[in-house]
Amino acid sequence: MDENTIIEGMTRGDQRAFRELVERYKKKVFYLALDMAGNPVDAEDISQEVFLKVFRSFRTFKKGARLGSWLYRVTYNASIDHLRKKGAAPEPVEDDVLERLSGSGHGLHQSAPPDPAEAAETGQIQDRIARALETISPQERAVFVLRHYEDLMLKDIAESLGLSIGSVKSYLFRAVRKLQKELRRPALMSSHGDLR
Repeated sequence: MDENTIIEGMTRGDQRAFRELVERYKKKVFYLALDMAGNPVDAEDISQEVFLKVFRSFRTFKKGARLGSWLYRVTYNASIDHLRKKGAAPEPVEDDVLERLSGSGHGLHQSAPPDPAEAAETGQIQDRIARALETISPQERAVFVLRHYEDLMLKDIAESLGLSIGSVKSYLFRAVRKLQKELRRPALMSSHGDLR
């Protein structure tokens, strides 16, 4: 079933189209929710809320829009709502690594490399990035995750989150600056034996 068939089926309220949509997007929705909320239990709750909203309000889907972008926006909004309800929306840290890491394909949810030493190092890097992501605002986190882990273009992120491209660039710049600052702290404390 291609995307247009899913959209047509969803517009008619077809259960089969809805099941296909869930199957196709459940991992992407879950992982974006996980990156936003920081734990799998909340991510599962957010994912269920997202697909419930999608089923109930598919009529708000604009013809001609991309289904993936619309789902990212629903997931982003559901994650923000969930964080606010829990009182867990992180406070932004001061504005003042990731260029090397973000360009290297070390996403949070990619499979580990086969070499055990490399796997351990990659795991440590991913853990540090995950912890650092908890220190930035939800908007900055969403933009960073969509750009570096989902590999979306800036215009697609803007469309997904309902932001201007200028705002996306600004959030991305601030996120990278803050994450660099956060990642330097543990690196300094643990790198005395590493002269690279």
